[in-house]
Amino acid sequence: MTFQSPAERGGPRRGKFEQLAERASNLTSSPLFFLICLAFVGFFVAAHAAQLSLELLLLAGESMTAVTLLLLALLKNSEMRAEHAIQRKLDAIARALLEMNEGKDSRALKELRDSIRMEEET
Repeated sequence: MTFQSPAERGGPRRGKFEQLAERASNLTSSPLFFLICLAFVGFFVAAHAAQLSLELLLLAGESMTAVTLLLLALLKNSEMRAEHAIQRKLDAIARALLEMNEGKDSRALKELRDSIRMEEET
């Protein structure tokens, strides 16, 4: 089993996970989500201050851990998609520069051609 970047999976169409990750990313960057997290942390602090039972303290702590792990996965997915999109744009700019200077040989053009590994794609 090989793992691919989220931007490379499923071809040009987005899969269900990518769509879910996009919606979740939009939600988690909203003020509403911040307020929910703030309430969650407030509950955690209040549970400790009120010296509630150990079961409730564990529930609050484990819930915060689970939310943290989910947010980490969403953040990494979003980062990979953005990084891949930037790389595609940079490659397109580099190809356009190479096409504009077709036939001219210079050290900068050779380094540009090598950096985008055009020989690997053909």
